[in-house]
Amino acid sequence: MRLEIDPALCQGHARCAAVAPELFELDDDGYIAGRGREFDPALEEAARKGARACPEKVITVFE
Repeated sequence: MRLEIDPALCQGHARCAAVAPELFELDDDGYIAGRGREFDPALEEAARKGARACPEKVITVFE
C-alpha cells in the first residue's frame, strides 16, 4: 500500500501524526514531512484514519 502526500497544502494541524504517528512524520516546523511512502498493509486502518483526520485532505491512501 502507498501514501501520497501534497506537503505544499499542509497547514500544520498535525492531526495525521496525532492519530497515526507510526506513519506520519512532521518536520521541525510541525508540517508533514515527505511526499509519500509505501507502508505495511497491516497499518491500513491507521493510514486511513490519518488521512481522514487531515482537514486539508492532503493525504491519499492507495492499495
